[in-house]
Amino acid sequence: MLNWRKWKLITILLLSLLMFVGCSSNSESSEGTGGSGDGDSFTIMANLHTPEVPNDKILEKLQEETGKDFEIQWVPDSNYEDRLNTAFATNSLPEAVFLKNQSSFIQFRDAIEDEQFWEVGQYLEEFENLSKLKDTVLDNTLVNGKLYTLYQGRPLSSQGLIYRKDWADKLGLEAPTTTDELMEMARAFTEDDPDGNGEDDTFGLTDRSDLIYGAFKTVSSWFGTPNNWGEQDGKLQPEFMFDEYKQTMDFFKEMYDNGYINQDFPVTSKTDQQEFFKNGTAGMYVGSMGDVVSINNDAVAINPDVEFDVQNKIKGPGGEFNIWSIPGYGSLVMFPKSSVETEEELLNILEFFDQMMTPEVANLSYWGIEGEHYEVSEDRALPTDDTALKDREVKPYMSIGIGEPETNGRYESKFDYDVKEKAEELTKENEEYLIEDPTVPLYSETYVNDGARLQEIITDATYNYIIGQIDEAGFDDAIEDWKSQGGDAIIEEFNASE
Repeated sequence: MLNWRKWKLITILLLSLLMFVGCSSNSESSEGTGGSGDGDSFTIMANLHTPEVPNDKILEKLQEETGKDFEIQWVPDSNYEDRLNTAFATNSLPEAVFLKNQSSFIQFRDAIEDEQFWEVGQYLEEFENLSKLKDTVLDNTLVNGKLYTLYQGRPLSSQGLIYRKDWADKLGLEAPTTTDELMEMARAFTEDDPDGNGEDDTFGLTDRSDLIYGAFKTVSSWFGTPNNWGEQDGKLQPEFMFDEYKQTMDFFKEMYDNGYINQDFPVTSKTDQQEFFKNGTAGMYVGSMGDVVSINNDAVAINPDVEFDVQNKIKGPGGEFNIWSIPGYGSLVMFPKSSVETEEELLNILEFFDQMMTPEVANLSYWGIEGEHYEVSEDRALPTDDTALKDREVKPYMSIGIGEPETNGRYESKFDYDVKEKAEELTKENEEYLIEDPTVPLYSETYVNDGARLQEIITDATYNYIIGQIDEAGFDDAIEDWKSQGGDAIIEEFNASE
């Protein structure tokens, strides 16, 4: 029997369906919203990160290489969650369904526990390549000790600092190795005329309205803050109840009060944040170090003399370097029992994903056709300079890959830009210093239902503290508000689930 929350979800999503039934086939490469209807062919639902669906060149080669008759429903990334939830509520999911991230996976926890999806862990050892998937990552997607997903691997932590090396050289600054040195670079980039134009028109750090993928969480991990949750007095507690979180707020408050950070960062978009960096207004960017290649490409068009560099080992007041980690996956794929009706059908689809993990097929789906979309140099893939061609014909198929280069044998990237190569090396180095989230394999029903709403209390309080709207007592009041509105239940449920 469906519980009341599921009936509520279905009611809401049926209304959402009315908004999308009129969507044209321009956003999909196959008709309909459900499965293909026979045991040999199947349909994959995947999110589309490009403006248009790709042509069939790569699809046809994938069908040929795998020997499988499959189609792909391409759904624009901006609409993906709505379409996914609507298809679930109307019992029209296709045979293989990609979930965008950990949050999407958590939302489907009840349905998984209701056995509406196939448990696949028992079958992995039957497949040469699927059996290579990393146990440490698979463990992060277990539900009550069982595996229902295959994962698309992601670097555990690409977080670090990108900075204007030409500015640093001009001012005699080395790459910062401590948070104190980071603050000094922010000061110098604000006050010491790093661009040499004699005007007060620069500031240190550019940031945006995102406490996770903006600068805050990365700097917070340098201060030693737990990753979302940590153990305190033998009990799991949320990160914002640790002293290190408050120390991070004080660090950002000092930057804000001194004008070392864009004053509107709590409402700044990622596009505007990066624009400050690209156009020479700001000198530091904390986030994914891999962003340096796209940032540099745009910045040199404005100023051909611009130079960037990357840095990761920035130690906090305790003298240690640590960096927060994701669970090791981006997308996850699951297999609904409503469309995959028999074990035989499931094994056919798992065989397809097993073949997707061969080097030949993994390279095809990720890089495209050798000699056309990429070249091989030093046993690594160097993509074509024609990014429009790659985006149009190849990039969408990256969404359906499984595993990572270590498990599927796919070529790693080669870059002409040395700083990007350095960013890749530092990303690998980060794996030696990870702070993991202990609640990833745990479950809290209150967190699933109310976690996002409750997090807004803490997010608002964090920003308000930094910009001086509340003091420490006001922040403590926000924590009590969080606890009283459901936070205490989340703490209790996560600890009981351990």
